[in-house]
Amino acid sequence: MAHTAFVRHEPRWPVLVALLSVGGLHWILPPALTVGPAWLVIALVAALLAPAMIAARLGNWRANRILGYAANTVVTISLAASLALLVSRLPGHKDPPIELMRSAAALWFCNLLVFACWYWRLDAGGPYQRSLRRSHTDGAFLFPQMVLDKELRKEMGEDQWSPGFVDYLFLAFNTSTAFSPTDVPVLSRWAKGLMMVQSAISLGTIAILAARAVNIL
Repeated sequence: MAHTAFVRHEPRWPVLVALLSVGGLHWILPPALTVGPAWLVIALVAALLAPAMIAARLGNWRANRILGYAANTVVTISLAASLALLVSRLPGHKDPPIELMRSAAALWFCNLLVFACWYWRLDAGGPYQRSLRRSHTDGAFLFPQMVLDKELRKEMGEDQWSPGFVDYLFLAFNTSTAFSPTDVPVLSRWAKGLMMVQSAISLGTIAILAARAVNIL
């Protein structure tokens, strides 16, 4: 009960937008790169997020967490399936170059959003556990604010700083573009593993884009 005095309410809408955006990006993929109807992913995500939001408002964090993991899993499986279908169709040259490039670009953005959601969901016990702490001092990632002197953090108004979704989105963006965490060192093995997978997917989709661009030119 003592922790409840320090509970901060982190906005959840950026994560909801990110997950729904992944569903929307899958909706615009050609039918050959999706499993099931085009609307399936966004419908499943919406069906999971609606009760998750209700559970959060009611303070049922266990149900919220389970439904959140389920939504993350849905978009992850859909991403993996679409990537596998994309790669399997490359040798046969079955898709027009422009369509293939558009699909690879959509999956690159899906990759970025999916892994940002996982980092946000898993770091330091998840968003609920992070909200119980006065400030963020421990986790899988070493954010710059975490290494500041306590007095300096207080002077800067960052003494109760905690990472939000945008911080994890920035981390995921750097991983997808620079293939490294840049200003946020990685401390946990699970995080290093996820970042390697994300970098590999990003590199593969960028290679597809580059190869098709060369062929078109």
